[in-house]
Amino acid sequence: QVQLVESGGDSVQAGGSLRLSCVASEYDVSRYSIAWFRQAPGKEREGVASIAREGRTTYADSVEGRFTISRDSAQNNLYLQMSDVKPEDTATYYCAGARVFSGTSLTDLPYTIWGQGTQVTVSS
Repeated sequence: QVQLVESGGDSVQAGGSLRLSCVASEYDVSRYSIAWFRQAPGKEREGVASIAREGRTTYADSVEGRFTISRDSAQNNLYLQMSDVKPEDTATYYCAGARVFSGTSLTDLPYTIWGQGTQVTVSS
C-alpha cells in the first residue's frame, strides 16, 4: 500500500529548530516530485517546499533561507529542516508525492499521495 507517514512535529519556541520526517512505503521518493505543505487553522493549505527528481528545490518566500527540504534515497525518506521558526509557522505539515510530475511545485495539483500530517506549534 502506498503510504506517506510524517513525524517530528512538536511545540517549539520561536527561534528554535525542528526536523520533520516523512517515511514512504511502496513509493520511491526519488522518482517523482515530492513536497511539504502546511495548513494553519482557518487558512488554506499552502506549499512550503518541493524537490524535483533531479534534486532542484523550490521554497515559499515565507520560509526561504530558514527551511531546507531534503531526501534520503537509501532510506526512502523526505525531510524538512526548520530553523529560526516563527509563530506564523504554526500549522499541520503534510508530505505529498506525485505519481507523474517530476519538477517542483508549490501548488497541490501535481500531488496525489498525501500523509496524515504532523503538528508544529511555535510559541513566542
